[in-house]
Amino acid sequence: MEEKAKITFVLPDNLQKDLRGQIAKDGYDMRGKSRWVSEGIEFLLEMSNYPELVYISGEMKGFEKVESVVVSKSLKKYLDNAIIHIRKSYPAMEGVQSRILRTAIVQRLIRS
Repeated sequence: MEEKAKITFVLPDNLQKDLRGQIAKDGYDMRGKSRWVSEGIEFLLEMSNYPELVYISGEMKGFEKVESVVVSKSLKKYLDNAIIHIRKSYPAMEGVQSRILRTAIVQRLIRS
């Protein structure tokens, strides 16, 4: 069985509500949240313009809710590489990993 990595991030209250509602609507249980978010991350990182989408997501405000997801080590490595890629384009960007997760959630919600 593949090792896992836990990622904790913050998001606005309304985005957390939308996330939880969509997970249930998509037929995942709350344990399936990590799978749902992982699929969203993979989908986002396959998009050629993901660095711009992550940059634009910086406009989000009000990060009062903490969420955690557990992802595979291979996805975490993919995420780490994406962080490096984004930092090359936007060196001053803060909280890149959290931004990627929030962007992945938003993109998946938009496409639901």
